[in-house]
Amino acid sequence: MKKGLRLSIRFKILIALLLIVTGVVSIITFTMANLFHEDKSAYIRDLTSEMAVHTASETRALLTGYRQRLQVFTRVLLAKEMPPDRKTTLLKHLFEDFGEFVAVTVYVSGAEPATVYDARALDSAGLKKKAFLDALKHQKLPMKQIRKGQVFVANATVAKNLPVFTLALSQALSGDGGEKVVTSAVIRLAGLQHLAERSKVFTTFIVKSNGEALAHSSIDEVVQRKSVPWVKNVRGVGEMKILGSTHEYMHNGEPMVGGLASIEGTDLLAGVQIPKAAAYLTARELLNNLTLVALVLLIATALIGLFGSRLLTRTIERLSDAARIVAKGRFDIQVTSTSRDEIGELATSFNQMASELDSREKALKSAQEALIQSEKMAAFGELGAGIAHEIKNPLAGILGLAQLSMRKMDKGDPVYTNLGIIEKETNRCTHIIQNLLKFSRQEKVSFEPVDLNQVARDAMAIVEHQLEMNKVKLTSEFDEQLPDISGNANQIQQVLINLMINAQQAMEGRPGEVTVATSANNGQVAVQVTDTGPGIPEELQAKIFEPFFTTKPVGKGTGLGLSVSYGIIQEHKGDIQLHSSPDEGTSFTLTFPVGAMKSSCPHCGKSFRIQPGHVGLKNKCKSCGGVFKIQKQQ
Repeated sequence: MKKGLRLSIRFKILIALLLIVTGVVSIITFTMANLFHEDKSAYIRDLTSEMAVHTASETRALLTGYRQRLQVFTRVLLAKEMPPDRKTTLLKHLFEDFGEFVAVTVYVSGAEPATVYDARALDSAGLKKKAFLDALKHQKLPMKQIRKGQVFVANATVAKNLPVFTLALSQALSGDGGEKVVTSAVIRLAGLQHLAERSKVFTTFIVKSNGEALAHSSIDEVVQRKSVPWVKNVRGVGEMKILGSTHEYMHNGEPMVGGLASIEGTDLLAGVQIPKAAAYLTARELLNNLTLVALVLLIATALIGLFGSRLLTRTIERLSDAARIVAKGRFDIQVTSTSRDEIGELATSFNQMASELDSREKALKSAQEALIQSEKMAAFGELGAGIAHEIKNPLAGILGLAQLSMRKMDKGDPVYTNLGIIEKETNRCTHIIQNLLKFSRQEKVSFEPVDLNQVARDAMAIVEHQLEMNKVKLTSEFDEQLPDISGNANQIQQVLINLMINAQQAMEGRPGEVTVATSANNGQVAVQVTDTGPGIPEELQAKIFEPFFTTKPVGKGTGLGLSVSYGIIQEHKGDIQLHSSPDEGTSFTLTFPVGAMKSSCPHCGKSFRIQPGHVGLKNKCKSCGGVFKIQKQQ
């Protein structure tokens, strides 16, 4: 089967994040650019008109100031009673105070024009006085319109280093029958030029209605007496009724946006213009900035996506690797994860699964080893039973011959004493073999009255020799008034043997003592097996009754002895308690409920069994019908 292109989840997450961020940034950029473009278009149109109106207002204020100063010059020049010296001094001071004024000419009907000028201004500009005065004489003023009240303003620049304009107006003289005179002033262009050069973005100009430049952002336009051609094509320019307007036009093949406003009281217009491309430069800057931000966001998203997806998929990759290891049969694997999300929970669940599988595998191995050991012990038990049968017959012969020989000898004979020892030890061996045969015999479990003292003695007889060989002394403390219990003697014996063997093995060849004690209290019978061994650590005490749990080396224990013992005691409706402290030994206490006891009728002697709680109660004999108080049979 042909395999397709494999994309890791990390790469898919990265691509998804990049696509999402790219889409969102593109939508935002497109929307903002459109909104900004529309807003900027309206703003630029409004701004050009507003700047034209503002420039017109400032120009009007400046020209008004010039007119007022020109009126001062006129009064001084036409003051007939003022002495000539005083008039000359006062005019000199006026030129000093009104530094923008270069020359002033007064035109009176029927008289030659009278001109005064600032010689220092001409000298600083390098202009000859005669040439300058000749230029003034040749200047043609529209006297008729001026006398009707029109203010005349025109470009009068003759040298680049002294740009000037002419301001002419008519004034009514008091005391001369209201005769009007025309006064003309040549004024430096610095004030108007300052207004034109103030903006760094817009081209600002002040022109006549025919487009001739009076002031311009570029002083060369004024010196060369150029015009702004698109102005004269604007509707309403001739009537001078433009309060503020915006116009789009072409200039040298380039789209432009311009604004115009009339300057009240003159035939001048204030205007501004800006190329469309320059007007929308900020929009392009915005787009460039947005593009840069988008690139930064994409790079940041890519880095965050790589880092985030790495964090996200690292645990998944570890889980994948761990799953392959588990598939090979190794369960001792743990996946580390610091995240607290679903993937972290998955890693925790995987670790729990691996731990469970590891524990179960170990339990299975232990169970297998225990089964092998159990089979081995079963085979050994059968073999031991056969050997016991084989030994039992020779021992019977030895015992019989010893007893026969003792009958033929005197008791004081040393041989008689030795034969007595042989008889005693042979009886002891025979008793041990009988207990072994009884213990190893497969029998159906049935409960019957059991004397715990006798069961304990039989168990001690079986293990006594083994304990003595390992330097462990076996002692007993039996309550001879112990009542019987209901149980299976063979199973209880198995429990006691297991506890005593465990105590001996715990001492590991060191000298010690194992004590078996019995007692009865409050309807309970107890058997306690106490040793002087090293004790059981507290952290292991809760586990010793678990199946297959053992602290013994492999081959020396199955971990089933105490578990089986616990099950036997539970079947007898009893309990097993552990008390142990390090270096102070261990004590196992087995408790059983008291079983039925023997009693007899005092009238007919018929025997029967009673429960412990029935002692002292009245009873009616089923055989003779006699009534009597139940007494425990001693």
